[in-house]
Amino acid sequence: MPRRAIPIVLSPEERQCLAGLARRRRSARSIAFRARLILAAAQGKSNEHIAALMRCNNHTVGSWRRRFLAKRIEGLMDEPRPGAARTISDQQVEAVVTATLERTPAAATHWSTRLMAAHMGLTQSTISRIWRAVGLQPHRQEGFVLSKDPLLIEKVRDIVGLYMSPPVNALVLCVDEKSQIQALSRSQPLLPMRPGQAERKTPDYLRHGTTSLFAALEVATGRVIGKCYRRHRSGEFRQFLDHVEANVPPELDVHVILDNYATHKTAMIGRWFAKRPRYHLHFTPTHGSWLNQVERWFALLSARQIKRSSHQSVRALEAAIKAFICHNNQTPKPFCWVKTADEILSSIARFATSTLRYHIADNQ
Repeated sequence: MPRRAIPIVLSPEERQCLAGLARRRRSARSIAFRARLILAAAQGKSNEHIAALMRCNNHTVGSWRRRFLAKRIEGLMDEPRPGAARTISDQQVEAVVTATLERTPAAATHWSTRLMAAHMGLTQSTISRIWRAVGLQPHRQEGFVLSKDPLLIEKVRDIVGLYMSPPVNALVLCVDEKSQIQALSRSQPLLPMRPGQAERKTPDYLRHGTTSLFAALEVATGRVIGKCYRRHRSGEFRQFLDHVEANVPPELDVHVILDNYATHKTAMIGRWFAKRPRYHLHFTPTHGSWLNQVERWFALLSARQIKRSSHQSVRALEAAIKAFICHNNQTPKPFCWVKTADEILSSIARFATSTLRYHIADNQ
């Protein structure tokens, strides 16, 4: 006769904890498996029934049942496993991190794992593990820029307010230019993608001229009004504004979000807007083009159409851009702006404070 399994009785807290471990996405598979096993045992099911249900053997079920009865939920966790003794001391780890952050190697701008290994008398793999553990990546460098606009706060609140609380009976347009788009063709044909082989292209190319795209993104709908011009001057910008005027409803006020490029502030452009009082201008802060949503649409255009394309003429490039705009406007989808002005300004303040702290520390 098989031995009868000892019944398991769970408290409400234990049942809730086990249920959370069993269904939480971030739980390890082994922990979720053990939690489901104990929950099944608490329902009075036999070891044989649980083994068939969980696709394991009776010994596994009995082992985890005994461990739970002995140590409860803590018994389901993995115990420390034996292994090789640690050979790197905390002082050595601290020395590697300090040297990475505070020194530079001779005749080089940044550390590599091999340079640091030679400097500290450790192995390259040890340096690599230490850097991964603390999140150091000396080989990477990112750029940043802080706006010095004296009206930064006012402009951020103004533009974000248009995104999150658009005015009634008005149209909000994000307007900008993507200049100097090159019509490039590869010197040899592309080699198409195959199973196990990515698409390949030659590094050399032929230039066939450039074009500039003027675009206006409707914030509410995601529709784009765009037109290409061979040159990028205030005259072309005025022609584009005439094109926008012909494509927006005449009864609506129009709020236009622009950057501080000189083309947008010439006397001719000022006269054009002065004759049309329904247009209201909102300028982004200096070095604040990320506030203009049309920049995000330009990134989509580059990634999906321009970056990997090959065009034998500027006319072919402009046709491809026009086709992309038409496809976008068939099923337009607006961008969702989620950060409030207070959140953006708080983020800028935190970054500026940390940058100033590092600058003071370096000077000392």
